[in-house]
Amino acid sequence: MARPASAVTDAAVPPPPGAPRRRFGALDAAILAAVALCVGFLVWRADSVVQYRWNWAPVWEFVVRYDAAAEAWKPNLILIGLWTTIRISIWAAIGAAIIGVAMGLARVSNSLLLRLIAGAYVELVRNMPPLVFVFVVYFFLTAQIAPALGVEAAVRAASPGTLAAIETLIGPPRLLPALLSAILCLALFEGAYVAEIVRAGVQSVERGQWDAARALGLSRTRTLRLVVLPQAIQRTLPPLAGQFISLVKDSSIVSLISVQDLAFLGNEVAATTTRLFETWIVVAGLYFLLCWTLSRLFARFEARMGRHR
Repeated sequence: MARPASAVTDAAVPPPPGAPRRRFGALDAAILAAVALCVGFLVWRADSVVQYRWNWAPVWEFVVRYDAAAEAWKPNLILIGLWTTIRISIWAAIGAAIIGVAMGLARVSNSLLLRLIAGAYVELVRNMPPLVFVFVVYFFLTAQIAPALGVEAAVRAASPGTLAAIETLIGPPRLLPALLSAILCLALFEGAYVAEIVRAGVQSVERGQWDAARALGLSRTRTLRLVVLPQAIQRTLPPLAGQFISLVKDSSIVSLISVQDLAFLGNEVAATTTRLFETWIVVAGLYFLLCWTLSRLFARFEARMGRHR
């Protein structure tokens, strides 16, 4: 009995080839050798020319400490700063996503007013140095809003349960105004870049998708929600992941407004121990570990999304 034509066709089509695995080659060996030579040269300069004497013990004491009362090891200033950086980055990423999606959709809106507002915001933020932007937002915006909203009075009147929740989710309640200022600064700054990613993702959807949705009688809002945005989100995941990693690195700038993040407390430890190289190597290693972990997680998430798609 003859097989169906579809079965013959499917059997005749070979499966798509898998992605070729990269092998360790001569170029890779040359790059690793060059990196090793550079690192060795820097160590030699620090040891023989600068005559720097390495001493890691004082720095490690500020990473973890032994609590004799609890008879347990507890995180010290550097790890506390790392945890503050993580919390600030998460909340700033949420704020940047909200602002960026709203402004990105406004950039492709039919309303001229919305396009002008979103365009002015994006161009203003993207063409301003982050240091200047943080100072402008902190001194001229949040420094006026926080007292008007009564944040410090609300913290003083909060219950112990509320204070514990604030400390877990955001940070020490006594530093809440500075932490909120840092989150707002980062959210506004990164939101401009997210807005451009969203705009590019929406505009990358083929015009035929819009025409087909219009032919089916869908409004523009339903077309965006049901047809365009699902495709745009899949296309913008890689740049959005990269932008979130950039946000983690950019969060170090809020140390300039006395937010006790990893960079701020690393500077305090370096000044206290006078071990500049060791302290900043540890801080750099923690930033690298955090960003590398995020990049691996996002890569796995993108691969899973690709398999589902």
